[in-house]
Amino acid sequence: MRYECPCGYVYDTAKGDPENGIAPNTPWEDIPDDWECPVCGLTKESFYEI
Repeated sequence: MRYECPCGYVYDTAKGDPENGIAPNTPWEDIPDDWECPVCGLTKESFYEI
């Protein structure tokens, strides 16, 4: 699954976001609600599934 921020950053479940503490294969539902886009800082609720 992939989720995109309005700024264009794409969270890919298979890759995760290891630089910000999200391991590869972490489902979107398991990412903490206070996680922010590493590019622009928007919250998780700003992302949409692609």
